[in-house]
Amino acid sequence: MPFWTAFYFQDSNSLIIEHLFLFHDHCRIILIAITITTLTIIINIINIKFFIVSPKESQEIEIMWSCIPGFILIFIATPSLKILYFIEESFPSFITIKTIGHQWYWSYEYINNQNLNFDSFIVNENKFRLIATENEIILPSLTPIQIITTSTDVIHAWTVPTLGVKSDAYPGRINQMIFRIKRSGLFHGQCSEICGTNHSFMPISLLRIPQQQFINQINDISLNVW
Repeated sequence: MPFWTAFYFQDSNSLIIEHLFLFHDHCRIILIAITITTLTIIINIINIKFFIVSPKESQEIEIMWSCIPGFILIFIATPSLKILYFIEESFPSFITIKTIGHQWYWSYEYINNQNLNFDSFIVNENKFRLIATENEIILPSLTPIQIITTSTDVIHAWTVPTLGVKSDAYPGRINQMIFRIKRSGLFHGQCSEICGTNHSFMPISLLRIPQQQFINQINDISLNVW
């Protein structure tokens, strides 16, 4: 594997993260253009053969260097606001999962099935070091999923980078988000809010499976036949 692949983002597995990747490329093009323009001006100033000693005013230049940054900010803010509204979009979900942050582990409860709740602790003896858990959240494919987050002690943050989702877990407060997962597989995340000495030992594991298989597994879990 080439060494430069270490600098790539994780594969996108939801529409949210795809929009964020596009926005990243959009901003990167703008930054490259600004950098090239600035370097060109600096090189021309260094290579100039004469200097103007007496200061002069130019209203046109002042208007130009005041308006151009404003247009650049608008060009960046427009897609950014679109993504923010897209992330906050609300629509009916197929399943709702309540996520509770503790020092230092996660608890989950399937709201649609009151019999199904469990704690998720880190597993050290695994090929996925520091991101594997003993219990994964099982989610169905191609369906809207609602995550409700809260906390029992301090502020945590339920985050899965490959899905582009992040929800702060505040004690005494409930946050929610809705997303869809495009691909099947096992996805990992971690708490992204510094919450104490074992903050880095609060991993998150999601397992996305076909919908019918999900229904069968949920029924088996409810009957305590895992």
